[in-house]
Amino acid sequence: MDPNVLLLLAFAALLVIGTPIAVALGVAGAIGIVIGLDLTALAMVGTNIYNAVAKYPLIAIPLFILTGMVFERSGVASRLVSFAQAIGPRRGGLALVAVLVCLIMGGMSGSGPADAAAVATVMLPSMMKAGYPKPFSASVIAASASTAILIPPSIALIVYSVLVPGTDLRALFAAGLIPGLLVGLSIAIPTLILSRKHDFGAGESPDRPAFWPALWRAIPGLMAPVIILGGLRSGLFTPTETAVVAVFYGLLVGTALYRTMGFRDIYQVLVESAKISGVLMLIISLAGIFAWAGSTMGAFRNTAQLILTISDNPWIILLLIMGVLLLAGMVLDGVSIYLITLPLLVPVVQAFEWSFVWFGVVMAINIAMGQFTPPVAVNLMVTARIAGIPLESTFRWVGWLLLSMGGALALVLAFPEIALWLPRVLGYRIT
Repeated sequence: MDPNVLLLLAFAALLVIGTPIAVALGVAGAIGIVIGLDLTALAMVGTNIYNAVAKYPLIAIPLFILTGMVFERSGVASRLVSFAQAIGPRRGGLALVAVLVCLIMGGMSGSGPADAAAVATVMLPSMMKAGYPKPFSASVIAASASTAILIPPSIALIVYSVLVPGTDLRALFAAGLIPGLLVGLSIAIPTLILSRKHDFGAGESPDRPAFWPALWRAIPGLMAPVIILGGLRSGLFTPTETAVVAVFYGLLVGTALYRTMGFRDIYQVLVESAKISGVLMLIISLAGIFAWAGSTMGAFRNTAQLILTISDNPWIILLLIMGVLLLAGMVLDGVSIYLITLPLLVPVVQAFEWSFVWFGVVMAINIAMGQFTPPVAVNLMVTARIAGIPLESTFRWVGWLLLSMGGALALVLAFPEIALWLPRVLGYRIT
């Protein structure tokens, strides 16, 4: 059997039998090296594991994970909910509040599952009390939290910028902002329509929180995305330095402004974020073996050429890629999808001369849809578990949200300037 085929088959087989993604990447890469190259090439394993994570931009990942966890623990989400209730409509208002808070929290955590967990913990009790069904509430929060992969700082886009050399991370962050808001709007519209059609939220309190006190309490949380994006735009901080500033600001909010975090809370947040970061870095490091084996053996190049032989129509190839990414998003997290598919897709993007910045955003939207698409929807699993409901009870509502979000994806595909306009205006390099 062709060693290139064996490399990809070994990886697929390991995933099918339930092997953790990091182990599957490392073992498949080692199999490819032994069979496709020779035993002496195994000496490169250690070097490639180190080289995969020895990249300065990757420092931002554990720092942004820590930022999200600090803001979650400090009580920012509950204050944002109160502020959003003060400005939201009465009928269907709580559902829209959930969407809005997910968008804002996504600008702090950069992680869909973390966003889903934080908002679901705060919003689900209130929505249940107001008369929203648990399956509907869990579906809306899971879909809204998926925007975290688009709205900066996105951990997946940081990984993308590392895997595609020459791509400006600031341009990627700027490119994800407008599509992220568009996707948020595409979720909010059917959410409001469905809420009013089925008379959800009939038990919502007619009394809104007072606007100015709610705004005052929410300002520290609302300032976090401003600091992150403002620091990047002004050139005052690099993306990695911005992550450091965001962590410091989050700790300041939790300990000095809100006074909701003590030394024990800080310790727990550090431990939890270190565990998550360790798992993520292990995946990235072992993916380095897989990537080196595939590129050295020519497996990725040959697979890309095979894709290009299917059709010379870029739209057909693009729709094929989108379908594969959606399927991958149902079973894998965003970072893993980037690590696995980008070595295959970079030659395809180059062949059709697509913008790597635009393509990164398109991939992110597609992966976001996969995060709440059954059977293995990461965000949906989180919200369903918190709500205490079976995953299948959400399917009725997920379909409408997916359909609307697919419309947003179609717009970004048809009109790339939706993603590219802002980084172009800001003067970032668009590759």
